[in-house]
Amino acid sequence: MKFVLAGYGSRGDVEPCAAVGRELLRRGHDVRMAVSPDKMAFVDAAGVTAVAYGPDTREQMDSAAQVVRTAGNPISAVPAVMEHLTRVWTDKTATLTSLAEGADLLLAGINEQEVAAAVAEYRGIPLAALHFFPARLLSGGALYSGLTREVAAAQRRALGLPESAESSGTPLEIQAYDELCLPGPAADWVQSGGRRPFVGALTLESPTDADEEVLAWIAEGTPPICLGLGSTPISAAADLVAIVGAACAQLGERALICSGPNDFADVPRFDHLKVVEGVNHAAVLPACRTVVHHGGAGSTAAGLRAGIPALALWLWLDQPLWAAGLERLGVGFGRQFGATTQETLVADLRRVLAPGYAGRARELAGRVTRSVDSVARAADLLEDAARAG
Repeated sequence: MKFVLAGYGSRGDVEPCAAVGRELLRRGHDVRMAVSPDKMAFVDAAGVTAVAYGPDTREQMDSAAQVVRTAGNPISAVPAVMEHLTRVWTDKTATLTSLAEGADLLLAGINEQEVAAAVAEYRGIPLAALHFFPARLLSGGALYSGLTREVAAAQRRALGLPESAESSGTPLEIQAYDELCLPGPAADWVQSGGRRPFVGALTLESPTDADEEVLAWIAEGTPPICLGLGSTPISAAADLVAIVGAACAQLGERALICSGPNDFADVPRFDHLKVVEGVNHAAVLPACRTVVHHGGAGSTAAGLRAGIPALALWLWLDQPLWAAGLERLGVGFGRQFGATTQETLVADLRRVLAPGYAGRARELAGRVTRSVDSVARAADLLEDAARAG
């Protein structure tokens, strides 16, 4: 069968689609993934054929910010934002429409579900969505929703579709996280006709060039604290490393810092800190005492699977939700990144390193869905949906 996947955004947005795409490819299917130009190498490295889709994600963010800055007043920026949004949707629609010709199913990441819905209807194929956080609990705001409604209406007119979408039942919305992380709403969703199944986090667990070196460094001393903020841009990397270095020195701990896309070349050096670009969480986190991350869905799942407690220094969107989930499960807690100081970091690390958190984290790890089972379940669901037509 032929599957077309659409993923757009940061690595955390793209990796779940790439992981299930790799599994579908392993099963012998034809798989193409539409992804932003800056993530094509990442998807290709997973073995999935990547096709350029929309603008570079950094360009997208810079363009949106420039529009608002130029206008001065966010309301007066609406026409320019509308023009930019329309152009992006038009380009994305053209790419997906071409890729979806002859496809058996179109899978859209959480950010691309609206764009992909009309394309799937136009091609007469099933649409499925991949949600790596509970989208129904978050809102983009009335203004943004109004803008996207207008752009979606223009998209439908351009494709020659009826003004209103044809009703073909609720699309499959795979929840790519564990049900136990969201016990309240999850209980209701499970009863919603099976159209929002939970499969667990979808991750590639790909090795990195730094893994062997990092594991050797860990073996030389006490298990470290691992700190990584995903794809979050850090404007003052030197200040962050100084705070982490001082806090860990005060506590007598070592720390492994993952810089991600940020330039850490000029940060201060400490004997008890090791800085690398990134590691394979599945291989490295089980050897660490705790993990400090930004509260992203993938990082949260990696910590839970590793059986170690977590401190989430969250910024926005779904990150406070996962931080609250860690606290509810008794395996960690969160604090807003902007409110973090050396003093708060010392207090938070002292708290999360307490034996109670570590014990609960080890216990919970056995209840979290393994990565191999998550991707297999997601692929099964997509194959079934494609066959149903």
